[in-house]
Amino acid sequence: MQTFQINGPYIELIGLLKALGIAETGGHAKAIVDDGFVLRNGQPELRKRAKLMSGDLIELADLKIRLV
Repeated sequence: MQTFQINGPYIELIGLLKALGIAETGGHAKAIVDDGFVLRNGQPELRKRAKLMSGDLIELADLKIRLV
């Protein structure tokens, strides 16, 4: 499992995907979310600008990211 340190109270989902290099562009990040590939705390997350906070677990394929 990978960890990601957020700066501030939250990070938007598409921002996280871009920051981790999972998505090359904002449009690519939106497509990943729209296709239903992202789980937040075990539940599908379809909101592109969902505010992710410390403690959230994001899953995408075999990748797991814990926000700290």
